[in-house]
Amino acid sequence: MKRLMRLTSSLTPYDFLAKANITKCTDFRETADVIAKVGFKMFLNVTATVANWSSDNMECSLILDDNPLVDFVELPETCQGLSYCNILCGVLRGALEMVSMRTEVKFVKDMLRGDDAFEIRLKLLEHVPEEYPYKNDE
Repeated sequence: MKRLMRLTSSLTPYDFLAKANITKCTDFRETADVIAKVGFKMFLNVTATVANWSSDNMECSLILDDNPLVDFVELPETCQGLSYCNILCGVLRGALEMVSMRTEVKFVKDMLRGDDAFEIRLKLLEHVPEEYPYKNDE
């Protein structure tokens, strides 16, 4: 988990694009696919399936059959409400914010709580216009 946090906190979206040898995504559907196939593979050595698209293509699920963050983890009865892998939601939300996409990201299924898979729900709230820190007075 520390490795994931270190990698994601120091890697910019442009570093990711360069290392993955891909171009900038054109829409949210393509972005979700790159996260599932390239991002998860690069950082966790697993791939996810993109499914359950909403009719307006603004919401989808990333489904993981395997999650290395939970290897050797068992939640005791007193901690069943804990979302152990919620750090992934924060990482995804932060990465998408860096490319001007404001999102809502949450776990809807968790194998640690007895579900059949890990499912992360992504919802695009808005594309944020890029802001520049200074004004060029020419």
